[in-house]
Amino acid sequence: MEQAKIDRINELARKAKSPEGLTPEETAERDALRREYIDAHKQILAAHLDNTYIQYPDGTRRKLKKK
Repeated sequence: MEQAKIDRINELARKAKSPEGLTPEETAERDALRREYIDAHKQILAAHLDNTYIQYPDGTRRKLKKK
């Protein structure tokens, strides 16, 4: 995710906490950006777990299985 989008999420979060709040359009934009951010992190985590192995005391290594 680009830094500009992360900055926009933070900007909208600050505005939501202010007395003026967010417009419905800004709320929808914030929700879409948050969903994109979460999905990007899920992809990174899944890729990391795909390359994770468990090493047993006898020295054997097995790839982590999906449940």
